[in-house]
Amino acid sequence: MSSPDPQVRAARNISTRPAGRGPVVAVTGAASGVGALLTARLAASEEIKQVVAIDERRGEVSEAQWHILDVRDPAIAEKLRGTDVVVHLAVDLDLESDAAARTAYNVRGAQTVLTAAAAAGVHRVVLCTSAMVYGALPDNDIPLSEDAELRATAEATGVGDMLEIERLGRRAPRAHPGLQVTVVRPAVLVGGTDTALTRYFESPRLLVVAGSRPTWQFCHVEDLVSALEYAALEKVDGEFAVGCDGWLEQEEVEELSGIRRMELPSAVALGAAARLHRIGLTPSPAGDLAYTMHPWVVSVGRLHDAGWRPTWTNEEVLAALLEEVEGRHTVAGRRLGRKDATAAGAAGATVALLGTAALVRQMRKRRGM
Repeated sequence: MSSPDPQVRAARNISTRPAGRGPVVAVTGAASGVGALLTARLAASEEIKQVVAIDERRGEVSEAQWHILDVRDPAIAEKLRGTDVVVHLAVDLDLESDAAARTAYNVRGAQTVLTAAAAAGVHRVVLCTSAMVYGALPDNDIPLSEDAELRATAEATGVGDMLEIERLGRRAPRAHPGLQVTVVRPAVLVGGTDTALTRYFESPRLLVVAGSRPTWQFCHVEDLVSALEYAALEKVDGEFAVGCDGWLEQEEVEELSGIRRMELPSAVALGAAARLHRIGLTPSPAGDLAYTMHPWVVSVGRLHDAGWRPTWTNEEVLAALLEEVEGRHTVAGRRLGRKDATAAGAAGATVALLGTAALVRQMRKRRGM
């Protein structure tokens, strides 16, 4: 399926208010990733008066006013003076980061930005978390309402950080009257991203836990950026999800991708994932596996009500993801070179997915089977 031209995509979600009459918007984490894309988009928008870019290094958007500092530095309050809206995107979600250090950075960064924004007279902070905060559970509605209870736990990569960031966001308006907080929750994010969920598609087989019902809802980074622009322009507020309309069942994903499944009993898959993470062989804890087992797709009704529409479909995003990960090889959640991946593949597809086969053989030997 062909995808619309990127310029056409961008134009669909850009409004036309005259220049000079819009807000001053600050973006943290502006030098790379989603932050860099949003900074460029806002700098080109006629609805934005000025863009203030904050990061530990200077990015490539020359039209923005750059401030080089760590978002955990209280001096950020001075840099935010005169700003109307802050979009906070300086969050570490690197799978290879030390978990404790990652959490300390993410939580302290969000706390500092919220406090500094209030001190500087900023009236709105936009936080970007993830639809993963709803939790992946077998009894979830399909789709979940955006008002659904957040039932995730801290067992998956970064989800505990996201839950804490949202908690800080809910508390901030009570502690700082006049400050409003908007929370944006993207579905499985694709487009220059590296997560446990995108690595799922780097394996030679798609792991399916027996008895589970996986459902897939994607969000292309271009659509996330346009949704963040809507939030920065205060066209939508509160807490809302962003992603493609609808979802794909596991069978559809397998048909579209051409990748066959490897089905394992729940006890084997979860036990192996937990053990491999505990001994340091995989960066992903067992909690990540739940998001490939149970549904967690979400309605994007609030954005729709505001006039926003995704410019990517789930099918298009999956195709883009498969193209992006082509040639990558993941074994036990870790990237391997082509030579090593070929050798690992000879040990069996299950090893390539979780290393489960090796663990099962070891357990059988201990039991004398």
